[in-house]
Amino acid sequence: MTNWMWILIAYLAGSFPTGYVFVKLFCGEDIRTFGSGNIGATNVGRRMGKKWAIIVTIIDMIKGGMVLVLARSMKVEGSSLLALMAFASVCGHNFPIWLKGKGGKGVATTFGVVFFMIPPYSSYAALAAGIIWYGTLKISRYVSVASIASLFSLPLIFITLKMDSSHVLAVLSMAFLALVRHKENIKRIRSGEENQVGKK
Repeated sequence: MTNWMWILIAYLAGSFPTGYVFVKLFCGEDIRTFGSGNIGATNVGRRMGKKWAIIVTIIDMIKGGMVLVLARSMKVEGSSLLALMAFASVCGHNFPIWLKGKGGKGVATTFGVVFFMIPPYSSYAALAAGIIWYGTLKISRYVSVASIASLFSLPLIFITLKMDSSHVLAVLSMAFLALVRHKENIKRIRSGEENQVGKK
C-alpha cells in the first residue's frame, strides 16, 4: 500500500463516531442535540452515564492506535509516515466524513494514537500525560483544562525522551488542534459558565 493509502485508512478508522453511534443505537437520539452537542465521551456521559463514557473513551483511544499497530505489523516503516497516520486518525475523529465534519475534540483519540505511536517510549509519554490530566482535573475541576494541559505536556515529554522530531511535531499539532476545538469551553470558563466536575 502507498503512504497515502495508510494515511486515508488512519483517517477513516479515527472517523468512526463512537459516541454518536452508541447514543443513536441505545437511546434513539442524536447526541449532537444534547448538552454541549459534542459526540465525545464527556457529553455521552451526561446522557448515558459514567459507564458509557468510559466505554466510548476506550474505543476512541483504540480505534486510531490499532491502525498504527497494523501498519507496523505489515512492516510499514518511516517515522514521518507513522506520525502523519497518528495525526490523520485524530483529524478523522474531529472531522468525520460521516457527520459532515462535525466530530469530537480528539482528546481520547490523541492519547490512543500516542500510546501506540512508537512504543514503549510513546506509551510512557501517554501514561505520564494521563497523570497530568488527572492531577490537573483534581485541581481545576475542568475537564477541558485538564485535557489541554495534558496534551501540551506531550511535546515536552517527547523532547525529554529524545523522540524523533516528526513525532514531536505531530503531538504538538494535535495539542493545538485540541486547543482550537476547546475554544467554546475556554469562553465559558472565562464567563464562569463552564461545568466543573463534582459541581451541580
